[in-house]
Amino acid sequence: MTKFYKKTYPVVFVIILHCITWNALAQDGKIYPLETPKEPNAIPLATGSVKDQPAPETWFRQWGDPMARNISKATLTPFLPEKGKANGAAVIVVPGGGYRWLSMGNEGWEVAEALAKKGIAAFVLKYRLFPTAESLDEFTAWMNRPRPAPPKSEDGSKNNPPSPPVQLDLTNQLEDAEAAYAILLKNANEWGIDTSRIGMVGFSAGAGLTMHATLHSKTMKLAFIGPIYGGMGPVQVPKNAPPMFNVIASDDFLFNSQFGVIDSWFKAGRPVEFHLYQNGGHGFGLGNPNRTSNRWFEAFMHWLDVNKFLMAK
Repeated sequence: MTKFYKKTYPVVFVIILHCITWNALAQDGKIYPLETPKEPNAIPLATGSVKDQPAPETWFRQWGDPMARNISKATLTPFLPEKGKANGAAVIVVPGGGYRWLSMGNEGWEVAEALAKKGIAAFVLKYRLFPTAESLDEFTAWMNRPRPAPPKSEDGSKNNPPSPPVQLDLTNQLEDAEAAYAILLKNANEWGIDTSRIGMVGFSAGAGLTMHATLHSKTMKLAFIGPIYGGMGPVQVPKNAPPMFNVIASDDFLFNSQFGVIDSWFKAGRPVEFHLYQNGGHGFGLGNPNRTSNRWFEAFMHWLDVNKFLMAK
């Protein structure tokens, strides 16, 4: 299995990119239909399906990026370093999309490819989602629905504490993450993974799932976590919580002057590094042009290096 993934990954990734057919028309916020890519390297996680799922998995593109929705069968796609470059570290990469869709390119494949180039075995988790309308037009209308403006405070500002987040049942998503972790343990020798250096990096809702797994999983023993532009509210930190690298931009709607999760990790005496960038908005992945948040990946690699996650223990 290892040889197959190592030899076919560059070709498969090029094929996927061609299937996506990036062009000028796709670089805006409009939602375009996208033919489902073959994903020949994806490993089925066999964690079951989604109850009351009315529609098959379909794909679309927005801002030039491939997105998947109505996922009812979870998979894990390996991106392994070239021979001789692996350092033994591994990362489960978790795309976001509000648990209704997944940003597979911007927050999945591209991040995994960048990690693999640094010698880290990366694995993109395509986890099960909550159902959305089968019709792309109906889904688009739902995505473009009016959102209520945040209430103003007594002084007229909009910097009110955010309402508590809606508590979703993430049972399926946690099972998928645990299954992905179990596959890494099972194939550690074949994939050149040091099981004491397996981390998890998630974006937006993927950051939420990363945090949920950290706080609630009884089977995952993550060495480090990287919630990237996720929720910032306070949490109850486990006694042996992994070191955390946290990133968000000040103009991200999820920030809203909150430092709760950072404060929680710090007060629990667990290692934490926090980067609050001047700009970048939400969903920037590896980075957008002319934003200070574009350097987060370099900072993350330095953090991994300083904390000795890139060398055998």
